[in-house]
Amino acid sequence: MGFGVAIFIITLGAILKFAVNADLGPVDLNAIGVILMIVGIVSFLLQFVFARQLGSDGPRRVNGPAGRDTSHDGDD
Repeated sequence: MGFGVAIFIITLGAILKFAVNADLGPVDLNAIGVILMIVGIVSFLLQFVFARQLGSDGPRRVNGPAGRDTSHDGDD
C-alpha cells in the first residue's frame, strides 16, 4: 500500500464512523469505520518508518556525482 491508499482507508473509515447513519442489522458500520481508521494509521506509520530507513543514506552512486568515476585515488 502507498501513502495515498493509507490516507484513503483512513478517510473511508472516518466517513463510515462519523457520517453514515444506516442500520444494517448485524453489521456495525461504526466498528468497521474504527477498524479501517486504525489499519490506515498503522499502514501510514509503517510506510513512513520504512521510507525513512531506506532513504537515510540517500541514493547510492556508483560513479559519484555527475557520472564522474570516483573509484581511483587521483593519481593518473
